[in-house]
Amino acid sequence: MPLIQENYVDRILKSKVYDVAIETSLEAAPRLSKRLNNHILFKREDLQPVFSFKIRGAYNKIAQLSAISAQRGVICASAGNHAQGVALAARTRGIPALIVMPLTSPDIKVQAVADLGGEIILHGDDYDHAYDHATELGRQRNLVFVHPFDDPDVIAGQGTIAMEILRQRHGEVIDAIFVPVGGGGLIAGIAAYAKSLYPRIEIIGVQPEDSCGMYESLRAGKRLTLEKVGMFADGVAVRRVGEETFRLARQYVDEIVLVTTDQICAAIQDIFQDTRSIAEPAGALAVAGIKKYVARENCTDRTLIALNCGANMNFDRLRYVAERADIGAQREVLFAVQMPEAPGSFLRFCELLGKRSVTEFNYRYSDVKAAQVFVSLSLSQGKSEREALLALISAAGFTAHDMTDNEMAKLHVRYMVGGHARGLADERLYRFEFPERPGALLKFLQAVGTQWNVSLFHYRNHGSDHGRVLAGIQVPAETATDFLLHLNELQYAFTEETGNEAYKLFLAG
Repeated sequence: MPLIQENYVDRILKSKVYDVAIETSLEAAPRLSKRLNNHILFKREDLQPVFSFKIRGAYNKIAQLSAISAQRGVICASAGNHAQGVALAARTRGIPALIVMPLTSPDIKVQAVADLGGEIILHGDDYDHAYDHATELGRQRNLVFVHPFDDPDVIAGQGTIAMEILRQRHGEVIDAIFVPVGGGGLIAGIAAYAKSLYPRIEIIGVQPEDSCGMYESLRAGKRLTLEKVGMFADGVAVRRVGEETFRLARQYVDEIVLVTTDQICAAIQDIFQDTRSIAEPAGALAVAGIKKYVARENCTDRTLIALNCGANMNFDRLRYVAERADIGAQREVLFAVQMPEAPGSFLRFCELLGKRSVTEFNYRYSDVKAAQVFVSLSLSQGKSEREALLALISAAGFTAHDMTDNEMAKLHVRYMVGGHARGLADERLYRFEFPERPGALLKFLQAVGTQWNVSLFHYRNHGSDHGRVLAGIQVPAETATDFLLHLNELQYAFTEETGNEAYKLFLAG
């Protein structure tokens, strides 16, 4: 057995997490198991005192500190779960804790840290800015920095989850354990322990497609830094994985599965249906990964464990989750349809849909010849029904386009169906993301400036820490270079969508 493996097993066995953490249950998920024809079990880390597994690693790190080091106090950077873990661990040991949180941190998480006795400093728009500030403050004040994932004691604390799983199964078969991955501390600890005792157990990480730092790093054979990460699953929104966690992942992790935002939303719904609990997006990653894995492998009667790692969900984000869950589960389809503007067309179209449940219908008069429709429909047979329905609508003489996988259509255009902007010249379409905090939208508009005319604008709050805007801007060819330089100076994440199918169908002049 390699020396490093023995060291981590020993660290995990000697961890002190149970002064504050509980041994969480390993529960059957009967509804999901029946639907997938496999034995699905949930490891309920959402039931920890801070509603997340993070308390394990944070406390194990702080518990290992010498009395002299502990008296100096600890510091960390976090947007939520790790912050709560450090605050509770420090309070338990009776030492001060300084927590640096981004200005975009949800109030519910900031208040939770305050309730646990942590001193809070709000700084920066994201984790990276908070991290840089925390490390500098730690040097200035001689505080012990508690890293959220890239630390052997933190990794060992998280690894106690694997120790519990193996004990709870009492030698029964486990085919695979699915683990959410951000910086890699959780999967590193679980993999190092589980693989040492049962090498045949697959350890499968799960990441969002837009926050896939570990996936890309493993594929490249070296740690990579992502230019940007998606903020929906904020608990795993890490641009660069840890050095030690990457090393352990290369040694022990079998694969990383990538899932979409819609698939995460569907997994949140799946967990709720079996447990009546609401997972945060990062907490539902493992379930989303299991569903994708089962569909890919077409496997049955396997025992698959999902680590439900957190439940610190912002209440105002539930609206967005509910809107996207059925699409992620292939129980809903979104079509863009152009129909003749003639008496009876609307009725004829609805008759084609038959008894299918219409979940949303957006209709807009376009001109004397045509009308534009966005329609969402419930499905009972998934992708095959979706394809058959599209063919049926097209065969009836309507121009129909499947927009179910078009992110811009789902996020913006379905709420602003209005037909083409007649006679509009030089319009370019951009999607922007900016940190969501009081005054952020005004600051964004001021930054865009007045040199170019805004011809279209749609903003909708999704309960996330980043706002999303769709903007049409008239940019004459002679000013195009200046405009792109201006956008780059703004330092907002932006993507040009002028070639997007939804734009060409419904918004272009």
